[in-house]
Amino acid sequence: MEQATGQPKHHLTAREDRIPVFQKAIYGIGSLVNQFQAAAIGSLVIVLNLGLGMNPALVGILGAIPRLIDAFSDPMIGYSSDNTRTRFGRRRPWIFFGAIFSGILFALLFRLYKGHGESFYFWYFLVVQCLFVISFACYSIPWIALGYEMTPDYHERTRLQGFSNFFAQIAWLVAPWFFKIMNNKAMFTDIVHGARSIAISVGVFIVVGGILPAIFNKEHFANLPRPEREKGRLNVIKDLLRNCATSFKCLPFVKLIAVTFLIFNGFMLASAFTLYVIVYYVFGGDWQKGGTLLGWFGTLSSVCTLIAISLTAWVATKIGKRTTFLIAMCLAILGYALKWIGYNPRYPYLLMIAAPFLAFHLGALFTIVPSMVADVCDLDELQSGTRREGMFSGIYWWIQKLGQAGASILSGILLNVTGFKVALGSAQTAKTLLQMRLCDIGIPIITSLVALYIIMTFEITESKAYDIRQQVERRREERRREEIRVGEERRGGERRT
Repeated sequence: MEQATGQPKHHLTAREDRIPVFQKAIYGIGSLVNQFQAAAIGSLVIVLNLGLGMNPALVGILGAIPRLIDAFSDPMIGYSSDNTRTRFGRRRPWIFFGAIFSGILFALLFRLYKGHGESFYFWYFLVVQCLFVISFACYSIPWIALGYEMTPDYHERTRLQGFSNFFAQIAWLVAPWFFKIMNNKAMFTDIVHGARSIAISVGVFIVVGGILPAIFNKEHFANLPRPEREKGRLNVIKDLLRNCATSFKCLPFVKLIAVTFLIFNGFMLASAFTLYVIVYYVFGGDWQKGGTLLGWFGTLSSVCTLIAISLTAWVATKIGKRTTFLIAMCLAILGYALKWIGYNPRYPYLLMIAAPFLAFHLGALFTIVPSMVADVCDLDELQSGTRREGMFSGIYWWIQKLGQAGASILSGILLNVTGFKVALGSAQTAKTLLQMRLCDIGIPIITSLVALYIIMTFEITESKAYDIRQQVERRREERRREEIRVGEERRGGERRT
């Protein structure tokens, strides 16, 4: 248990700290948009290798370079969001326009046709994806920051993130079927045609779903006074770098970055092998059967994740975020171990036994850790005197996207190292098939074990979080009284003159 001696076991969330269901639902739709673009790209990008014949190492580079560009833009966008002052708020204008531009660019991303060379496909996809990820960051970073500030309550933050993550899993119910849909000869001429069509639908959804949080969600700190700083681009850059440095001095925040980096990017690196293992090891190169199993496995995993998210959010309010997280990751590690048994050519659908346990991997990660980051934002305000949710959101995802870039490059390299060759079809060697399974299962187990060790040292418990909140709110009230006093003295001096 995380509660300190003498503290009540369960804190009751005050009515004024609760977020209405409608507000949670709208924010959840924003989460679905955020996850749907990631799930869609992950499912559609395989068309570059299997539909257009691009070398998997080049596909890995295509996934890495935009991530690097996007990664360095995230802190700037977060910083700009924190310092934006409009009558519509700090976050909402960014969310609105970011959704529109990124939706259009996603539809253009897969406007690819056969008959061109590998170089053409590489440069077209690279340029459009770079523009897309920057545009989408203008949506996602302020949207994430908005979630950090929607409630000051320790447990309501977990409920919001659980609600948000629940909506997000709808994307993973649909995306695993994209490959089978693309491969449907009755609907499309080939998988390249299928990818073009699906990308348009996803782009439209990004626009429509993405603007809803900008219209309906409320900002808790929309009317903060404009921060005082020296004018000039150089001073803005200095202030940005100073904010970055201050963020990295916050040890609890650094721990959460490291935990997410290990678990999320371990998952991303390993998942690049899942389709190949299913198709070439389980089904001996049969793409139709492999796509069907992948679809059902992804669907079951998503359904189980919906349950895991709800269970994680509920349990966290009873035994604490850290303890719940530790239990969830242990269950996920068990799930990866069961995949070794589940990859069985004689009984292909035995793989389903791993799904309920694997559901806790990202399900718990993106329910509990964002809630913990919101708690860290309070600690940061106590230490720095400013609200910097955008900066924390930007830096948090900056590091994760650097990891994604590395995972993208490494997955393509590792696939080549295993000896996999598309031209061999079902004749892949036994050594290649073994190494692909080891990468798929072993990598996330190792990264999760390291993350478990780090999270055990996280120090913001429930009692400490409420103590920080009380101190922060007391200081805010003292600042308001001081501002009122200074204002009254200024007006009194003007009347006397």
